[in-house]
Amino acid sequence: MSCIVADSRAESLSLIAAQHEDWIVRQAITLLEQRLFKAGPCLSGPAAVRDYLHLKLVGEPNEVFAVIFMDGGHRVLSFEPLFRGTIDTASIYPRVVVQRALALNAAALVFAHQHPSGVTQPSRADEAITQTLKTALALVDVRVLDHFIVGEGPPYSFADHGLL
Repeated sequence: MSCIVADSRAESLSLIAAQHEDWIVRQAITLLEQRLFKAGPCLSGPAAVRDYLHLKLVGEPNEVFAVIFMDGGHRVLSFEPLFRGTIDTASIYPRVVVQRALALNAAALVFAHQHPSGVTQPSRADEAITQTLKTALALVDVRVLDHFIVGEGPPYSFADHGLL
């Protein structure tokens, strides 16, 4: 009987420790957001957002597709994880992305998602959805500046590889 109680206490302590670590990570992300995005910084190139997106997405256990919405001067309006998926896929709906861009009065945006496998090379589906989104957003005068894939190592930039 006493072994069961001891195991239960150890599991409770592990859960509390994990929750505390999660809180610390959320606080670190909040501080980083305040430093990078508080005053609406100008994001003129891929290097300006690479580290932020890596920190924001690398720890996700399932695919998350996020968007940084920006004004005409590339100042951040909002960072939003719009779609969540499974370990190897997420369903992306262009209509939702266009609606959010219009609601925020965005002029430009950057896509980002992570591959839980760690492989940052884009799949054919990644390339296809990027082009579909780019086409849909062009109809409402919103420019797609880049699409990052976060995984192991530095994030992959579609713009750096000539895919946008």
